[in-house]
Amino acid sequence: VTMAFQSALIVVLFNIALWNCNVASFTPASLRSKIRSSTSRNMFTGIVEEMGTVISLEQNDDMTLWDGSKGSGTELTLKGDIMMDGAYLGCSICVSGVCLTATELDFDKGQFKVGLAPETLRKTNLLSLTDGDQVNLERASEIGGRNSGHFVQGHVDGTGDVIDRWIDEDSLFYKIQVSPELLKYIVPKGFIAIDGTSLTVCEVDTKESWFTFMLVEYTQKKIIIPTKLKGDTV
Repeated sequence: VTMAFQSALIVVLFNIALWNCNVASFTPASLRSKIRSSTSRNMFTGIVEEMGTVISLEQNDDMTLWDGSKGSGTELTLKGDIMMDGAYLGCSICVSGVCLTATELDFDKGQFKVGLAPETLRKTNLLSLTDGDQVNLERASEIGGRNSGHFVQGHVDGTGDVIDRWIDEDSLFYKIQVSPELLKYIVPKGFIAIDGTSLTVCEVDTKESWFTFMLVEYTQKKIIIPTKLKGDTV
């Protein structure tokens, strides 16, 4: 579960708006284009591009570290055809909400490999993945471009548990229980990333430490969340 600190975001967006206004007022179109290109940064939007497939999740005990010594780590191999478009070694890919670095690319098979650091494993549910599982995937997007979701860093704050789900006409509702430490950043009508999907918070219960969100009919068919049942982790 990734919370957006909305007050800070408002300041950032305000500053970006002022900067764009100044650029538009005092520079020609050709120069504005070069400035935007040179100052762009990559983040995610929470708009899932495809559902990828887990090929393997393995422990590698023969990893060469910066000083030539050997270490061990966890590596995740995934198949995602759209992710390979424009991919390069070291690029960032959002895997179910987690910003990860591509360490190997196989364009013939449409597969890529990422490393999972100990901190990543502690904060996410990626260690529970098994071969054949599906994950939400998104390539990094340039800030300043179109964003149909919200700014998602891919730095996961923690996980939550599905404690209920139900259908309301064409909408699928979820109730998620999280720690009080996480819940204090979640507000009704605020935005939140669940397994990398940009969603709107519906209700928040501070006494029982849960919140709800819903998926519209179109979104239900494009992401992995509808596969999550009561007791599962997001």
